[in-house]
Amino acid sequence: MSTPTPPAETETALARRYRLELNTGTTTPTWSLVPGVQEFAPKVEPTQQKSTTYDDEGWADSTVTELAWSIETKLAHRCHPETRVFNAAQERLRLASESFGAASRVHVRYYDREGRDEAYEGYALVTWEPEGGAPDDLDTVKVTLTGKGPRKKIANPLAPPAGGTLALVAEESSAATRKKVAA
Repeated sequence: MSTPTPPAETETALARRYRLELNTGTTTPTWSLVPGVQEFAPKVEPTQQKSTTYDDEGWADSTVTELAWSIETKLAHRCHPETRVFNAAQERLRLASESFGAASRVHVRYYDREGRDEAYEGYALVTWEPEGGAPDDLDTVKVTLTGKGPRKKIANPLAPPAGGTLALVAEESSAATRKKVAA
């Protein structure tokens, strides 16, 4: 029995690696940064149905029949320092949360701001919940984006060109692992 090679990935990714953008265009996508993100938690939740049969000999069996995606985020509510007007992207989220029909749906995308492969977009319904607080607290809002339809994988807009830095790092890491294994 051999001992597994220790992983080369020893750094811990930072939670702030995500960037959230909102499509503010009408016919052609115009992506606008949603500023002030303090917390960001994307989720995919499967619906599992029991599919146990006599053939399973008493062992439970389940099958995934549906996937649901959502994003829970906490935002520092941003406004212009002189006009005091709230940020347009954040305001669009707030207004969607108070609307019906097509106006209640937003087109969002999120991706790893260091260019990694994790990047998605989709349509979502918005829940906007001001958190309130004491006189010395900042104005923060809990925003939940509940997927309406599929969350689609996209190319990360910040990904380096093919054969760029991330590919070189992965290639060097693989080469180093192969040397260790061969030694």
